[in-house]
Amino acid sequence: MSVRHTLLGLIAQQPRYGYELRAAFTALAGGRENWDVTPAQIYTTLNRMLTAGLIREDSSPVDTPSEKRFYALTPAGREMLEDWFNAQVNSAPQQDEFHLKLMLARSLEWVNLPRMIQAQRSSLYQELHRITTQRQLLDPARELAHILLMDKAIMHLEADLRWLDMVEARMEDVQKQPAPEPELRRRGRPSKN
Repeated sequence: MSVRHTLLGLIAQQPRYGYELRAAFTALAGGRENWDVTPAQIYTTLNRMLTAGLIREDSSPVDTPSEKRFYALTPAGREMLEDWFNAQVNSAPQQDEFHLKLMLARSLEWVNLPRMIQAQRSSLYQELHRITTQRQLLDPARELAHILLMDKAIMHLEADLRWLDMVEARMEDVQKQPAPEPELRRRGRPSKN
């Protein structure tokens, strides 16, 4: 999920100011424990969107102090937001940091591979417990969207745990295989023959 696109969507709902955008983003993400966006990230993104012409400063509503800078969507911002809504979301499950650690560790004899896998498993169980507890506190009558998000997170964690079981079961076979080697291309001018 793009912070920029989410902020554009929140501004499309109604003109908002920076602090309000951070609070709305946090609420939409299901709380800071799910996605903690910093004030610096919000204001940097707002400044970039202003420079790009995606948003403009807007006058503050009558009932709010005038020192707050409100932002409204421009036609270019709406077009970008519409493109985002119409595009598919591509997550990259193949870009997994633990997999990279695992592949490197198998060739470094000083790395305790079983301990590394167990530490990862322990971390996943702790996160699973945290999210399950958080999910149980939600009210299905008012917070079904957040429950669905928590269910998705729980399923991902459970899949990661099953994958670790597979890794352990097959690591001996993986270690017997040669490490992937890059295909290096010669640089420079081709030789004249």
